[in-house]
Amino acid sequence: MDGPTDLLSISVFARRVGLAPSALRFYDDCRVLRPAWVDGVTGYRFYSPAQEARAALLRGLRDAGLPLAEVAVVLDGPEREGREVLERHLDRMRDQTQTAKAAIAVALRSLSTVVGMTEARIGGVELASAVRQVVPAAASDAEHPALGCVLIEIDDGEVRLVATDRYRLSMRVLRPEALDGGPCRLLVHAADLMEFGQWAARVHQVTLQVGPDETRASSTSQSWVLVTVDDQFPVYREMLSALAPPEYRVIVDRLALRDAVNSHGDAPRIALSFTGDEMTISLPGHSNAATLPAVCHEDLPQRIGFDPAVLAPALAASVGPDVLLEISAADRPVVVRSADQGSFTTLVMPAALNTSS
Repeated sequence: MDGPTDLLSISVFARRVGLAPSALRFYDDCRVLRPAWVDGVTGYRFYSPAQEARAALLRGLRDAGLPLAEVAVVLDGPEREGREVLERHLDRMRDQTQTAKAAIAVALRSLSTVVGMTEARIGGVELASAVRQVVPAAASDAEHPALGCVLIEIDDGEVRLVATDRYRLSMRVLRPEALDGGPCRLLVHAADLMEFGQWAARVHQVTLQVGPDETRASSTSQSWVLVTVDDQFPVYREMLSALAPPEYRVIVDRLALRDAVNSHGDAPRIALSFTGDEMTISLPGHSNAATLPAVCHEDLPQRIGFDPAVLAPALAASVGPDVLLEISAADRPVVVRSADQGSFTTLVMPAALNTSS
């Protein structure tokens, strides 16, 4: 061989850097890892030990799923462009991971409802309270029957009741006294669940049993069969995870705010505005204003509108003397929750204000 004697054959170099010889030939053809020398007679490729670091980085980037065109930018482009490529790819990988986790979780829940029995034991009064809080957020839209149902989801050591009519979403999280079996989810029509809640309120403890063929609730002396609905409930977890972090937090007397909202009768819109220690509730044109003491962590830079027929039930369903409003923007969902109890949460969509009212 007439080439430099310190070079490594393709097979030796391949073993050192953890790449197959065929991969090295491919990367040579793509001009991302050229041999240090090629024998002009035999065509054999030879590599320098100094190329090992580049080969290891190339292998790592490909193992991370980086497209070859972007690998070339990282290896040979300006440092700023290389960093941008890697950061974009990292964002893609995070999104793909979250999507995969969500899909697998759905599949696991689906499998768990087919095989075996899941059993959760919950206090009757607590369960009835959760039903009372969540059911008002269910819709009565015949075109979307799933929205007229309440989702009961058993997962991660919790029992969650969720309902939405697209303008608000209510969720109550219960911690069962005992839980056996895998995760599962079922839909129950809101009207049926209200009847069930009235029954649960009269018993000390309810054992909820979800099986492949039947869902039954029982106490020490009575039982209740829950009729389930075969439909697709909105992906509420994705809705919640997509919420922007709140920019503004407001604490106000819950019943006083409820009464102020209800005092506007059949008005299609009301406006809320905030300062450091006050909340003002009025019609969009500033008339019929009522002022309540409030704790405002920041002054909201603009007023926010609501349909009182949507906001008032959310306030009525909450518990405790104070209510916490978490606001990210005047056109994004507002989180309404009890100031001292985080187990019940309602999302309420703001409404556009027509200031001519």
